[in-house]
Amino acid sequence: MKKFRHLLYLVLLIVFDQFTKYMALTRLKEQGPLDVIPKVFQFRYHENTGAVWGILNDKTYFLAFISFIIMIGILYFYLKIPSDKRYNLLKIVIVFIAAGALGNFIDRIFRKYVVDFLYFELIDFPIFNVADSYITVAAIGLILLSFFVYKEEDFEFLNKTKKTSVETKLDENSDNRN
Repeated sequence: MKKFRHLLYLVLLIVFDQFTKYMALTRLKEQGPLDVIPKVFQFRYHENTGAVWGILNDKTYFLAFISFIIMIGILYFYLKIPSDKRYNLLKIVIVFIAAGALGNFIDRIFRKYVVDFLYFELIDFPIFNVADSYITVAAIGLILLSFFVYKEEDFEFLNKTKKTSVETKLDENSDNRN
């Protein structure tokens, strides 16, 4: 049941990201930047064909492919997380990372660029979007969880493989012989 709830969160986060990009595309592209806090923060339309800070410019399909591979890894990791309540925060963090990756993946596939529009003018920080924020906040959350909530043994589930019924039977038979 919780996986369906997390799927709903994922969909809602992606819809919100795409909505904000649509608003930026339809409003900011034609009207220009909008000061939210003058000289500090503004909405400014930007089409990004690369990755963070403009690296890998015009490598849209390569970045989409890398995003797809990363999303497979995220899904694999999410499905390996035990259903124990203790891991709920970890699952939520993973949902945010997936939402950010999928939000930008959708842009790369359908627009051939990523819509960025959040700009901190005060520090001249590179323009970014809501999906980037999901990934950044979730990465910080993941770091905090790994330092303050989970111990190394809490991640042992990553090393465990599910035994097939044949392997379980073989193990039981060998135990009975000894």
